[in-house]
Amino acid sequence: MRRITGYHQDEERHWVAELECGHTQHVRHDPPWQVRTWVTSEEGRMSHLGSELDCRRCEESRRGGLE
Repeated sequence: MRRITGYHQDEERHWVAELECGHTQHVRHDPPWQVRTWVTSEEGRMSHLGSELDCRRCEESRRGGLE
């Protein structure tokens, strides 16, 4: 688990969380698969700074996968 330290939008204007480990992760609101209404407003995104996400890239690195 890694804390969210910031956000930016990718080239397709999807929101991407910047994690404390230096990795990034998309945070989409795409119902019914991903329900993250908080990502649709600046206030919502700011309220989730410091929240933790499971960093898949760190997990893969621990298992000997991607860096």
